[in-house]
Formats: sequence, C-alpha cells, structure tokens
Amino acid sequence: MRRLYGVLATFLIVLATGSGSLAFATQTDANSQKPLADSPLTVEVPPPSDSAVRYYRTGNAWWCFNLLWSLAVPGLILTTGLSRRLRDRAENLTRGQWYLALLAYFGAYISIVGLVDLPRSYWLGFVRPHAYGLSNQLFSKWALDMSKGFGIGLVAAALFLWLPYLLIRKSPQRWWLYTTLLSVPLSLFLVFVSPIWVAPLFNDFGPMQDRQLEARILTMAQRTGVEFDRVFEVDKSVDTRRVNAYVTGFAGTKRIVLWDTLLERLDEDQVVFVMGHELGHYVLGHLTRSLLLLSAVTLLTLYGVHRVGSLLIGRIGPRFGLRGLSDPAALPLLLILLDLFGLLFAPASLAWSRYQEREADRFALELTQDNQAGASAFVALQTNNLSYPYPGTLYKVLRASHPPIGERVRFCNEYRPWESGQSLRYGGRFTR
Repeated sequence: MRRLYGVLATFLIVLATGSGSLAFATQTDANSQKPLADSPLTVEVPPPSDSAVRYYRTGNAWWCFNLLWSLAVPGLILTTGLSRRLRDRAENLTRGQWYLALLAYFGAYISIVGLVDLPRSYWLGFVRPHAYGLSNQLFSKWALDMSKGFGIGLVAAALFLWLPYLLIRKSPQRWWLYTTLLSVPLSLFLVFVSPIWVAPLFNDFGPMQDRQLEARILTMAQRTGVEFDRVFEVDKSVDTRRVNAYVTGFAGTKRIVLWDTLLERLDEDQVVFVMGHELGHYVLGHLTRSLLLLSAVTLLTLYGVHRVGSLLIGRIGPRFGLRGLSDPAALPLLLILLDLFGLLFAPASLAWSRYQEREADRFALELTQDNQAGASAFVALQTNNLSYPYPGTLYKVLRASHPPIGERVRFCNEYRPWESGQSLRYGGRFTR
C-alpha cells in the first residue's frame, strides 16, 4: 500500500509542477486563442485576470493534494488498526447487532474523518473563496451548512448504507451487480426529492422577482414542449459571488432555478440564453442518459472493487483484522478502491459530460439564434467565476466537466446554420 501511495504521489507532483504537455499547462496553440474578427458581432475572449491565473494554477495543485488526501486518510485509518478498533467497539456497544454496529461504526468513522478534514474543508470552502473574491459568506453560515451536510450524511447512512453491506453478506459473488441495479431507483429517488427536501435546507427558494423576464423564460420553455409553472430564484448571494442556473427534478419536482447572482450580473438576453442551455439539458434527456452512464460506470467500478478488494482482503486482511468485504472495518479499503476506479473512469465520464454541454449550447443557439448573447454570457461567466479560458489538456481530461470557456465563446461566434439556410439539428423540437 505504501508503494502505491508513493507512485501516486510522484505522478501527481509531476502533474502539479511539471511543464509541457504533462502538466495542467496553458494551451499554447495560437489558433485556439485567435479571436474571430470577421463580424462586428464577434465576442472576443478576454485574457484571464491575474487572479484567474492564480486560481487556476493553485486549483490544480489542490486537486492533486485532495486526491492524495482522499487516499491517505482512509489508508491511515486502515493500516494503523483504528478501523478494526472502531468495529470492535461498535460491536461491543451494540451487543453484536449487525445493523446497529454498522451504523455506530460509520458514525464514528465520519466523525473522525470530519474532524481530521476540518482544516482542509475550512480552507477550501471558506478561506480560499474569500481570498479570491468569490464569496461573501459569513463564517456562521458556512459552519451551519457544514453541520447540515454532516447530519444529512448520517441520515443517508442510516437509510441506505446497510443495503450494499447486506448484499455483500447475502451474495458475496454477485453483490456488485445487485448493488448497481439497486442504485438506479435510488438515484431517481434522490433526483426527485433533492429539489424539494434537500436544496431548501441550505438556501431560500422563492418566486422570481422580475416577472417580465420570468414570462419570457416560460414562453421559451413552452416552445420546447416543456411546461413549467414558475421560475425559482435562490438567494445564493449569501454564499457566493459566482453565477449559475439549472433545471432539475422530474415529474412533479421539475423546476427552473436561477441564482440571484446571475440575475444581478447578466443582462436579460444573456439570462435567456443561459436558460435555453439549461432547457436543452432537460429536453434532450441528458439527465436520463447521465443516469445510464452512471449505472454503467457504477457496474464497472463495483466489479473492480469486488475483484481487487477480495484479492487484497485475502492478502492483507488478517494483518489489519479484516474479516471480508462485508466487514465494516473494510470501509477504508473500499473507499480507496472507489477513488482509484473513479479516477480511472473519470476521463470517459467527463468527456461525455463535455459532449452534453456542447449540445446544450447548440440547443440554446438554435432556440434563441442570439450568438452575441451566448458568447457574451460565457465571457460574463469567465469574469465572475474566475474561469480559465484555455486550460491544458490534462485539465480537460481529468477535471473538466464542461468545455473550456474559450471554446464555448468561439462556438457561439461561429455556429450560425440558420444564416445560410442549413437545417437545424434540434429545430424539429421547437414550436413557433
């Protein structure tokens, strides 16, 4: 295990500090950054500010550190014997009752990890955003949100954690398949309840204040065949200065949500384009497709955990007091394997996400036919969110769920099939 950490550490340090194509370096392809100048409506990509450059570079270093941290903490809990002692204490406390022992172990585990992780969480979640002018959140609000998140984690553990462990106990050779099948309805359930039960615990959701703009957004949604009763405005300004919007939920919980920061810093046409993008995700079924991809990745990940975990339990289990994969004390090992397989499958998952984002951009352009609003909206996102317009290749492969801002601005400038009479890819989904 120490050898594995050493190899990973060397690789990640090279990524963070190296140069050329191996590091998360800035793209130097002149053509990729060359602004278009053949149209008076062309929107140029502004150079990143000094703060954006520092935020990007330090973010890469923190990404590497976070990955090592996510492996090192459970690794230490496992190899020092702490995990075994926590399991024994939980079993003694609950007199061997399996479910209660599992819950007691997990409560103790996340409490220890939460305390150890508190300085890192405080720095990344509170200090760093304030240092770069991305947050005006009060410490009391940050602490309250952290406490709420911890409580939600405990509730989720009590409701769902026992299920995969029960499957491992009952079907040691097929648990990975049954757990994947079970994850599908659970994911749908979470998508259904999160907008109405979880998100409002952290921020206030109310009616949109600009009723004229709301009517314009709802009319645009009707053109795509989707009916919404209202648009929600959420008070994210108490937490952040970033801007965002989204469409979430399904059936009775589907809703359009705009951050108040977005409404404050983007003009009306830009907001309409952003909402066209979000409607594109909904109309094109990206949520369903993402859930299918998630199920496939979950299946492969859990199968890998099953094979590698069983092999490791056979070799190192006795040394660390592990009785098998269904042993609560094996949780740190499972978490390490989940992180490693997650890193392995991240490039494919992120590439699929970037494809969907590009198609949602195309959908919004065809729906609004307002290239300038689209391109300028992305420039506003770059400025307000300290986005780096042209990140390096490794950043895109390992971290980017969205196309780089520079590429999105260029796409908005160039994509105009309606001007030359070409058919629209999604034109059949719109009503006039």
